[in-house]
Amino acid sequence: MPTDPIPAEITDLAERRAAARRARDWATADALRSEIEAAGWSVVDAGTLYTLRRSRAEDVSEGAVVRYGSSQSVPSRLDEPASTPITVVLVATDWPDDLDRAVRSITGRAPARTQLVIVANGPSPEQAQRLEDPEPADSASRDTEVVWTRDRLGHAAALNAGIQRATGSVVVLMDTSIEPEADIVGPMVTALDDPTVAVVGPFGLVSTDLRRFQEPAPGSDDRDVVAIEGYAQAFRRADYATRGPLDEHFTFYRNLDIWWSLVLRDPQPDDADRPRRAVALGRLPVVRHEHRGWTSLAEDERDRLSKRNFYRILKRFATRRDLLLDA
Repeated sequence: MPTDPIPAEITDLAERRAAARRARDWATADALRSEIEAAGWSVVDAGTLYTLRRSRAEDVSEGAVVRYGSSQSVPSRLDEPASTPITVVLVATDWPDDLDRAVRSITGRAPARTQLVIVANGPSPEQAQRLEDPEPADSASRDTEVVWTRDRLGHAAALNAGIQRATGSVVVLMDTSIEPEADIVGPMVTALDDPTVAVVGPFGLVSTDLRRFQEPAPGSDDRDVVAIEGYAQAFRRADYATRGPLDEHFTFYRNLDIWWSLVLRDPQPDDADRPRRAVALGRLPVVRHEHRGWTSLAEDERDRLSKRNFYRILKRFATRRDLLLDA
C-alpha cells in the first residue's frame, strides 16, 4: 500500500505547531496537535523537527462504495433514535460459506424488522465476490447493509464499524460460526426488557476470581453468569453509546467478550449499587461450528494473542470482586 500524501492543511497545522513550540507557546502547540490528531494524523517530535504519520488509513471511494480506513470514519447512527427493534452485526473476512450459513439461519428465523449489518473487513476475494453478488436467499426481506473497510481492521474495530450503523434498540454481535436452529434473537431482546440485565446470550462464563473463566455445567435453564461469550452477545444500543466503543486494542477476538460483558455490567452513577446482570439463556437452540478465527492460527500465536488481551481485562477488573456472582 503506497504512503498517503500529506494534505496541505495538515502540513500547515504542523508548521504552525512547530512555530508555537519554538516560541514556547505550549497551549497553542497542544491545541494544534489535537487538530492534527482529530484529522487522522500523528506528529512525532525530534528536537525542533517533526514527522507526520497517518494514524488511520484514509477512506477510499470506488463508485458508490466507500471503503473505510478506520471505524472512526464510518458515519454513526448512534445519535439518531432507534428505528428498528434489533440489529445483528456479523464480521466477514475469509470464509464465505460460514457467512452464508449464518445469514441464512438469521434471515430465516429472526423477527420482522431485524436489521443485518455485515462488516466486510478486508475480505478475501471470494468473500468480497459473494458479498457483491449475493444469492437471492441471502437478502430475504431484511434490512441489510454491508460496511466495507479499506484494510483489515482489528476485531474490536470491525465490530465498532458495524455497531455505529445500528438502527436497532438492541444490538446482537454474532459470530459466523453460529447457526441458530430457531429464533434466538427475539428471546434475547425480551430478556433485555429487564432493566437489571445488561448482556445476554446462549453461552455464558463463570468465574470465582476474574482470572479463570469457564462455561457452567450444561443445562436448559436461564442462569446468571459473569460474562457472555461472543458467539452471540446481545446488549442495548443505548448502553454502547454511553459505555463504548469497544477497546480497539483488542485486535484479536479472544477475551473481548469478557471485557465488554464486564464493562456493560459495571455499575454507573445512575445505576443501582449492585452490578447489572449477565444472563445465559440455556433454552436457545444453537449449533456451534468450527471457529475459524481460532483454528486458522498456530497454537502459540493464538495463545500469545489471547494472553495479551486477557491482561487488558486484569488491568481494569482484576480487583472487582463485586462483579462476581457471590459478591
